[in-house]
Amino acid sequence: MNEKTIQLLDRTFRFCVNILKFLNSLPDDHIYRSVKLQIAKSSGSIGANYEEAQGASSKKDFNHKIGISYREARESVYWLRVLHELYQDDIYKESFEKHIQEANELKKIFASIKLSSKG
Repeated sequence: MNEKTIQLLDRTFRFCVNILKFLNSLPDDHIYRSVKLQIAKSSGSIGANYEEAQGASSKKDFNHKIGISYREARESVYWLRVLHELYQDDIYKESFEKHIQEANELKKIFASIKLSSKG
């Protein structure tokens, strides 16, 4: 496995862990639980599918898993934006912006991998 792959595996793992820790720091409101569960799932799925892609049985399988990572990153951006609207306190603003930026960067990375692996 090359260094870039290892770094991206770690980055997606860290993203998931950081999101879970952040969600845990938010006030618990039963109305927002379903949204928090969605972002918890999508943030974890980015790295899980990238990890699975490393053991892909074919190029088609690899591209499929990368495509899922891309879509889950997009979904993570969406749910983070929803939560940001729900938790508008200034104390969360910087954290939301940081997490949304990272999800957007991961989205771009996986889009790039998918495009380059088709050729």
